[in-house]
Parts: sequence; structure tokens; C-alpha cells
Amino acid sequence: MKSEKAISIEELNVADIVDDQPEAQISSDLPLRKWLHAWLLDPNIPGNHQKGFDRWIGILIVVNLFALVFEHVPAVYEANKQFFHYFDIFSVGVFTLEYLLRLYLAPEDEEFKNKSNPRASYVSSPFAIIDFLAVAPFYLQAFIPIDLRVLRFLRLLRILKLFRVLIPAYQEFVLLNQGRSFRQRVHALMFVSPFGGKLHDFFHTFIGIWVLISVFAVVMESVHSVSYILHLEFVILDAVAVAIFTIEYCMRLYCCVEEPRFNRAVTGRIKQAKQMSSVIDLLAILPFFLEVLLHHLIDLRFLRVFRLVRLLKLTRDNGASATLGRVIKREWPIIAAAGFIMMLLVVLTASLGYLFEHEAQPEKFDNIPNSIYWAVITLASVGYGDISPVTTAGRVMTIVLALIGIGIFAIPAALLSSAFSDELVKERVALKTKIHDILFDGMIDPEEMVFIRTESKRLHLDVSEINTLIKQVQKELEDKTNFSAMPIHTIAGNPEHAVEHFKSLLSTIRQLTLLTDPVMFEKVAVSKDRLSASEWALWQQIQGKS
Repeated sequence: MKSEKAISIEELNVADIVDDQPEAQISSDLPLRKWLHAWLLDPNIPGNHQKGFDRWIGILIVVNLFALVFEHVPAVYEANKQFFHYFDIFSVGVFTLEYLLRLYLAPEDEEFKNKSNPRASYVSSPFAIIDFLAVAPFYLQAFIPIDLRVLRFLRLLRILKLFRVLIPAYQEFVLLNQGRSFRQRVHALMFVSPFGGKLHDFFHTFIGIWVLISVFAVVMESVHSVSYILHLEFVILDAVAVAIFTIEYCMRLYCCVEEPRFNRAVTGRIKQAKQMSSVIDLLAILPFFLEVLLHHLIDLRFLRVFRLVRLLKLTRDNGASATLGRVIKREWPIIAAAGFIMMLLVVLTASLGYLFEHEAQPEKFDNIPNSIYWAVITLASVGYGDISPVTTAGRVMTIVLALIGIGIFAIPAALLSSAFSDELVKERVALKTKIHDILFDGMIDPEEMVFIRTESKRLHLDVSEINTLIKQVQKELEDKTNFSAMPIHTIAGNPEHAVEHFKSLLSTIRQLTLLTDPVMFEKVAVSKDRLSASEWALWQQIQGKS
């Protein structure tokens, strides 16, 4: 649900919160052109295929870019020339169908439908020109002899098709950040805030893709046959990745002072730099700069393996990682105690193994430190078999210790599993309480909507649970005006409630005077002295007799 203003809980569609893609409500009776546009290209209909359509086109564009890169590697291209050719035909076919589809549906597009000639207006629009240039080189080569290198260069124009999603996101970002400073805009791009919009999501998706690409490159670089062929490409790719991650790191340090917890110019940035996520960001780029600056003094090629730490960048703003961190922090005393017991047991096992097996196997149990390897493998119930006892005492000890190890080594895993489950339950309860507080005023603003949607998805709250919360809040809102269900001291504590309750009581008394027999009422009240003088005077006043 995309709302720019607060809505009441009566108007709230819970399915839109939990599932951002509800089932599209598109009539099958629409004309074909309207029906196709509604399903594939209309961004204003929730639940249609517009986002998926753009997403798959974007993926195909990126894959085309990688295909163009690998076409410049003879060892890869020559062996798979036929595959590259068929992939190019497939890509051109998809892009051509997309272009023709958009041309056909132009009269239904909000941007062109009011023009005198919608299709001509579409053809001359910047996005349509980009779409045309993405496929034109393929068809031109059938009529005009084009050098292969020129053709490859022209095919790079396909990357411009990404602007179809980037430009609207940028325009939204500019609109959200009108009147804000440059640093505040950078902050909106780097940190989660109401001002980030889709551009914030695209930026972090871009960083995530580069993390995966760079880590994949590090892994494949360890394969000699691949590294031999793509050595230059790996070097260039790593340099580009480091440049991107360095810019991201500097931007984050520059704008972090906009965060309340880092709002001091120097100490705030130092505090940000000491955050675990920032340390990971630094470690992701540090090996590159150390190797460049110090390679003539010392061989630092071993630092390249630390580039794999870039994978930890994906844990930033990850709810599961944050939850696990809180679990470990909360349960650390118990985990530390279990670790201490395991350490004692390992040392004891290694010592006994050395005592019983040293004489029988001096080459394997030559000292206690080397016996620790066997002890850990035995207690962890792995049992590689490369080191095993041969004496009777050693085998009996191994049986006992293996059985003990099953329980001792399982303690930390059981603790973490139980604590992780408990933490998720606590977070769900806390979220329900927070949602209850948000709903209690009867209105939900856009920021609250974003919070509910994000946290509900993270903690897997379903429609029925949020519906239950809404019904509970609605009942409480009704009870706020139902004074008969409230204790008198609660009513008296709120002057507005007290006045309303007083009016309600007077209304009840007036109804009583209208419905009862006044003669019999007065007879009973006077004869049995049931009313005080002030109460009798009030009765007379209500009756209009005084």
C-alpha cells in the first residue's frame, strides 16, 4: 500500500502490509490492449507483473554486459562462440518484443495517451530511443557491413536500458529531498530513512551485487586454469570493486553525523568507524591498499584471501545477524562456561591420550599439543580415523570421552538454538506491542506503515495476527467511550471522561423520570425517607417543580 497521508485503521488493508504484492484486481473483460497494459506495464496496479517484467529485463541487460566482457577473452569466447551467438539472438528477440509491446501499448500509457499520436510520441521519447538503440546494431549488420568491434561497442548501449528504472527512482529521490543539504542527501542514500526511496534500495542492491561478484572472482582466482585465462580481468574487477567499496566507506563516514547516535563531527565519525559493520567495510578494501603500498617491502599476497571478508558486508542491516548478535551477547556467560568446560575436557583428553598411547604410537602421540587435534576430533564425534588409539586403555577412554563429548559439545548449539528462538519470540511480542501503540490513535501515517511492513516481513507476522491486533485496538477504542466498563476512579482521573460520564448519568436520570410513575416514586421516597433533602431537591428540579 503506497500512501502519502495517514489513514484510519478502518481503511487499512492488512494484506497490503504483510504482502506487498496482493493479487491484482484486473477484469478479464477489458479490451486486449488495456488488459495487457494493466498486467505488464501499469505501475499503479498493485499485484500485477510490472515489477517482475522490469526485473527480468534488467537481469538480462546485466547478463548481456557480462557476455560482452567475456567475448573479449579469446580462450572463453572461441570455445563457446556458438553459445554467445545464440544468447545474443535470444537477447535481441526479447528486447525487440519489449520494444514492440511498449509501442503497441503506448496509447494506454499515462505519458502518451493524451498526445495526438501516442505511438509517435513514444518512438521519439528518450526511453524508446534507448530501447531502439539496444537492438538496432543487430539488425543493421544484416544490411550494412559493420566491424565486429564496432558492433560490440554499440551493443554496450543496452546498458542504457537500466535508466528506465533508475531515472524514476532518481526523480523520486530528488522530490523526497527537496530543501535538504548535500550531506543529508548522501545520508538518505546510505542509511535507512524516509527520504531514501527506491534509489536507496537500488544502491544497496548494487553494492550487494558487487560483493557477490568480487567474492566469486576471489574464489575462481584460486583455480589456476581459470586464473591463467582471466588474470587481467580479475585484476581489473578487483580494482573496480575496491574503488566502489572505498567510495561507499567514505560516503558512510562523511554522512554518519546525520544519525542521532553519531551527531558529533569527530567523535561521531570515530564511533561510526568503530562499528563492526564499518570494520568489515575497512577490511574489505584494506588488503588491496596494503599490497599496493607495501609490496616492495614484504610479500603481502597472502592478504588476498582476506578479500573474502567482503561477504560479511551482506550482513549489514540484516535482521538475522543482529538477532544472533543479541543472542550471543545475552547468553555469553553460559556459552563461556560451556566453552571453559570443553577446553578443560580437551586438555584432559589430550593428556590421557598422550599417557596411554605415547609408547605404542610415538609418531602420532608424540606430545600433548599434537594430541589436542585427536581430542577435538574425538569429542566432536567426527572421527576422521587418521589418529586412533591402539591400546586397550586408550580405546576404553576414547569410548567414554566420545559419549561425554556428544553431550558437552552439544550444549553451545542447544543454547544458541533455544536462545535464538526465544529472542525471535520476544521480538514478535515487542513488535505486536509497538504495532498496538501505533494503531491505538486510530490513524497510521506513511512512516508507521513502512515500519509495520518491514518488521512484519522480518518477523513473519501473518495477516491473521495483525488482524487480531487491529480488532483488539478497535475494541479498546470503543471501550474508551464505554464508561460502564471503566472503574469510577479511572473516570475521575480524566476530567474529559468525568464530564462525559456526568452527562451520561444525567441522561440516565432524565430517562428514569420519563419512564417511572412520578406519583408512586414520590410516595415511596417520602414515606420511607429514602432520599435526602438535596436528592429530593434535585428530583424536583428535574421534574420542573422548582
